Amino acid sequence: MTTEILRNMLYQSVGMISTESRLFHVDVIVLDEVHYLSDISRGTVWEEIVIYCPKEVQLICLSATVANPDELAGWIGKIHGKTELVTSTKRPVPLTWHFSLKNSLSPLLDDKGTRMNRKLSLNHLQPTVPRTEPSGGNKMRKHKMGKVQQGFGVASISKQTPLSKNDINSIRRSQVPQIRDTLWHLRERDMLPAIWFIFSRRGCDAAIQYLEDCKLLDECEASEVELEFRRFRMQYPDAVREVAVKGLLQGIAAHHAGCLPLWKSFIEELFQRGLVKVVFATETLAAGINMPARTAIISSLSKRTEAGRTLLSPNELFQMAGRAGRRGIDEVGHVVLVQTPYEGAEECCDLLFAGLEPLVSQFTASYGMVLNLLAGVKLTRKPKEPDAMKAFHSGRTLEEARKLVEQSFGNYVGNNVMLAAKEELKKIKQEIESLSSEISDDAVDRKCQERLSMTEYAEISNLQEELRAEKRLRTELRRKMELNRMAAWKPILEDFENEHLPFMCLQYKDKEAVQHIVPAVYIGKFQSFSAPKITNMVQSGHSVADTMEGDSGDVRDQTDSRPAYYVALSSDNSWYLFTEKWVRMVYKTGLLNASLVDGDLQPRETLRALLEKEELQWEKLADSEFGPLWCMEGSLETWSWSLNVPVLSSLSEDDEVRHWSQAYQDAVECYREQRSNVSRLKKKLTNTKGFKELKKIIDMTNYTKEKIEILEARSKRLTRRIEQIEPTGWKEFLQLYI
Repeated sequence: MTTEILRNMLYQSVGMISTESRLFHVDVIVLDEVHYLSDISRGTVWEEIVIYCPKEVQLICLSATVANPDELAGWIGKIHGKTELVTSTKRPVPLTWHFSLKNSLSPLLDDKGTRMNRKLSLNHLQPTVPRTEPSGGNKMRKHKMGKVQQGFGVASISKQTPLSKNDINSIRRSQVPQIRDTLWHLRERDMLPAIWFIFSRRGCDAAIQYLEDCKLLDECEASEVELEFRRFRMQYPDAVREVAVKGLLQGIAAHHAGCLPLWKSFIEELFQRGLVKVVFATETLAAGINMPARTAIISSLSKRTEAGRTLLSPNELFQMAGRAGRRGIDEVGHVVLVQTPYEGAEECCDLLFAGLEPLVSQFTASYGMVLNLLAGVKLTRKPKEPDAMKAFHSGRTLEEARKLVEQSFGNYVGNNVMLAAKEELKKIKQEIESLSSEISDDAVDRKCQERLSMTEYAEISNLQEELRAEKRLRTELRRKMELNRMAAWKPILEDFENEHLPFMCLQYKDKEAVQHIVPAVYIGKFQSFSAPKITNMVQSGHSVADTMEGDSGDVRDQTDSRPAYYVALSSDNSWYLFTEKWVRMVYKTGLLNASLVDGDLQPRETLRALLEKEELQWEKLADSEFGPLWCMEGSLETWSWSLNVPVLSSLSEDDEVRHWSQAYQDAVECYREQRSNVSRLKKKLTNTKGFKELKKIIDMTNYTKEKIEILEARSKRLTRRIEQIEPTGWKEFLQLYI
């Protein structure tokens, strides 16, 4: 029976005897898929069953996707009596994860199963575009400029250009497989029968029509299906789903809430007998139905809900994957994730390794709950007549109802688990504090004095002090080099204000230190825009002037080194607001700043007008002492303009604008020499007599730092868990009652 029916039967029997419920002849209640306790729409019903279930009736709760089973067992034990938690990490039929692309079906994970298969990375999948090599004198120029720019952070160019958002979307779209492609891969590898999860009824039905000409059954199987179908039609003519008959005779069927129960039972029976090779189903098939398959295919990592399009949770992913692998039939089960225009192997692995989500109480009071709890009829047996009943009193008091309501899983977690979590969090923070004191500079210095002789300690200390001074000088020279590079870009960008709109390349590193390259078209300085919101944003986030007051005057005397802000439109239809810091290259080619029709605005004025009418929801992508980098999505009107921005590999060195000043080249040489000085000092330090002992101390310090990182990660998880705990109380019940 459904949980709702059982809950309604329990309303009148909770804590008392009831002839209507007939639960006194029941020994065991099995709650399969108990993780539905976290379901927003039905979770309350599952909690109520546990709360109202008579203590003499044994509860058995089953699930494969519960991250906090100890909390669940503790709660059941508190309100229902002695409870034993039985867990198993071994799956009877192990799972293998695959990823389906347009022309291949590949393992999703590496050999160890701990990382993504590197052959599925975007860099591996992207088509290689040969870059035109310059000839003659340009090769000599390339060699000279290579010497100037080789190995310097902001000025260096990586061997493999990072992908832009537009490139990523293009690669993903090009790799999306057709249903037919994936299906033939499964058939060739003997991975059928399969359940194919599509998160809409219309999608399931469309897949049937698309594949109704694909024959998956042999002649014997096809004859058997036809015979079974004739029997079904004779017995239940009104239950036949005519639009699905042609696909069924080929071994393909759909299973969702739009099908009549009799038809779904018929499909389930044929599937279990191996007469249906592929069932297209919604996620309702992921739980509660005995329909295992050799393979489970998940068509997307996102689905459409009432709140819009949302990503699958790890629990939902594993619940669907659990359909793969038939015990006693298959040695291994297969799970296939499919490339979509929006999700690739990276997102699949992120979700796969995210870990299960804990059960969260969804207990909420409703009018039905209030009426049923307060209207229950308490009955008791007469002492001499075991089968006779007499009314004890009608209805429950508010105090009795309160005791029931306050037994929710949320209250248990809020009281018991939160206290335990806070206590563990306190211990972790104390351990972090203790370990941090062991890796402080003073602590490391004391260890060095204890383990090294005075001569060794003095030699190493002097070299370390000298090395720190050289590193500080290297940082200063690098900053000076950066200022000169920015100063070189400023007049170039200003000169283009009254000319055509040149193409350019921006570069930045995100919070995870991943470098991004952005092709764009340069629009102009932000001062030329009349949008006050941009001005306020720049002024509030711009503190460069204060940080540069202490600079030596040589750079300031040559040019105004205060960064300016500029605007560009990227190839992925995003606006960028940036300083010279984020400019990697400017190109001679670009868009002509000329009207196509007399009287129309010029392209630069048109784009300025489009930006000024935007809502200006800017996002800060990166920050530096030379000003932040801002980004904002463009509109449908700017999309056609963004299509004119070329792929960077199509531009040659002849197109590049490089007017490096002598000051910049001198700064590069100074920085290079200083890097060599630092390297020589490091080598000298490693050759000292006491360095081996120092290395042991450093290794132990690094090990302690790693331990602190692990503890901090645990601390963050506990903090998030505590934030998720929201005790459900008596207030909501009283609000409905009053």
